[in-house]
Amino acid sequence: MSNGLVALMFFSMAGALLLGFPVGLTLVVHGFAFTLLGAALDFFPLAMAQAHMLRVYGLLFNDMLLAIPFFTLMGLVLERSGIAEEMLGALSTLLQGARGGLALAVIIVGTVLAATTGVVQASIIPMGLIALPAMLRAGYAPGLAAGSIAAAGTLAQLIPPSLVLIVMADATGVPIFRLYEKALAPGLLLAGLYMLYVLLLTRLRPGTAPARAGAPTLQAVRAALRALAPPALIIAATLGSVLAGVATPTESGGFGATASLALAAGRRRLGLAALRAVVDNTTLISCSTLFVMVGATFFTLPFNAMDGKTWVSQMLLHLPGGQTGFLVAAMLLVFGLAFFLDYFEIAFLALPLLVPAAVALGIDAAWFAVLVCIALQTSFMHPPFGVALYTLRSVAPPSFDSRHLYRGAWPFIGLQLLAAALVIAFPGLSVDLGARQPPPLPADQVEKILIDFISAPSAATTPAPPGSSPAAPPPPQPPPLP
Repeated sequence: MSNGLVALMFFSMAGALLLGFPVGLTLVVHGFAFTLLGAALDFFPLAMAQAHMLRVYGLLFNDMLLAIPFFTLMGLVLERSGIAEEMLGALSTLLQGARGGLALAVIIVGTVLAATTGVVQASIIPMGLIALPAMLRAGYAPGLAAGSIAAAGTLAQLIPPSLVLIVMADATGVPIFRLYEKALAPGLLLAGLYMLYVLLLTRLRPGTAPARAGAPTLQAVRAALRALAPPALIIAATLGSVLAGVATPTESGGFGATASLALAAGRRRLGLAALRAVVDNTTLISCSTLFVMVGATFFTLPFNAMDGKTWVSQMLLHLPGGQTGFLVAAMLLVFGLAFFLDYFEIAFLALPLLVPAAVALGIDAAWFAVLVCIALQTSFMHPPFGVALYTLRSVAPPSFDSRHLYRGAWPFIGLQLLAAALVIAFPGLSVDLGARQPPPLPADQVEKILIDFISAPSAATTPAPPGSSPAAPPPPQPPPLP
């Protein structure tokens, strides 16, 4: 009987999402409704409904989720301050003598932006506004121009510090530093495949990317170094501190956001209106992500209480082909879901169901999460629903034909599938860099000491008035989260 109720809960939720209902609201309503229904059918006591608020309470006090607004703010500040425009201009001048140099510059800048923004739209929008018209004026094939911009933008899903990886770490329980180290090499491999494709295509078909005469001057080299040095230093400080175990993602994100604000202020590139827009967009992205997390928390409580996770795991474990069959089925599932759901929603809905089955089959959870990121990249490039495609279409010139955009996406989709196949065939490509969990923060100890110092003297030195009742005992602590 419970399997039937679990199936009803799962497929009714999927149907509501396909009808276009908001994801967070759908999850909350389904979670609360099936909590009441499950209690009415005696699958669990009605008192379990109180656990919803306790789980939300625990979610709101998850320190790691503070990395989401920090990294989002960092990326949006670098986008609005013109850093991407400056990097693209300097690199295109530096590579002007190479055939396809502007496309190579787009991929390099996209890789750097992916390591600073972590958001696909924040990478594609500035390059679409700046690079696409420039490439079309230079005589590049429209498909190559659009495809290289969209593909470079999707690297933000995979190259740390990706917001998707942060959400996946919270959804799966895998330490974030393990996801970072596992995703770094496949992300750089994918960027290298993009550049290799551009080099081969422009030499086999020279008409797709005309070359401009002239070797780079010393001034162009200096300009490229000045443009690339600040983002490179921010990346080294934020990502390196996490991989070295010196700082948590939240601390490194706070440093990156502060460094990007200081860089924009030093260059006088971020006015009050732009800063207000950055803060508004950061708040919107962070709140929408948190709302989906709250909805997923509501949904998973009755779903797991009725052994829904076991129901899904048993179906996945009995797929033909063992590990290979499971990986193919999981990649196809994520590929299909990404047509309709955002990557945050997939992380909180699909991954908690897929990861236990992967672990039961002997698959490393961090390595599996990297494969999921590659599958998300592929679906975001797939016509006609790909997020990267319609984001680029929204900032492309009105005269730009969408057929060129779709035609140019297919070769890069093939490269993404090739990268996924290489990671599956050679798991060593997703390397362990020796990252370690940072030690407990001294700041937490200092905060506790300060709180004790502030509260203790007032209780010890302030005498109680005559005839007063004793001090009330401290309020009870909430029970541990289920």
